[in-house]
Amino acid sequence: MKKNMGTKDKTIRVLIAAVVVILYFTGTISGTLGIVLLLLAAIFVLTSFISFCPLYVPLGINTCKKDS
Repeated sequence: MKKNMGTKDKTIRVLIAAVVVILYFTGTISGTLGIVLLLLAAIFVLTSFISFCPLYVPLGINTCKKDS
């Protein structure tokens, strides 16, 4: 897998995941919506750690800085 996520992209994903987790455990979001958002947050964290987003490939998106 070739990296396709830049630092800003990874940071934003981790922050969004953290907010979702906080909202879920404080009871602000719950039920099916809460579970779906938790799964999405887990995917955001996973893709941030591996610096690769499979959805970016077919869309042709690459936020990773190019090597000179």
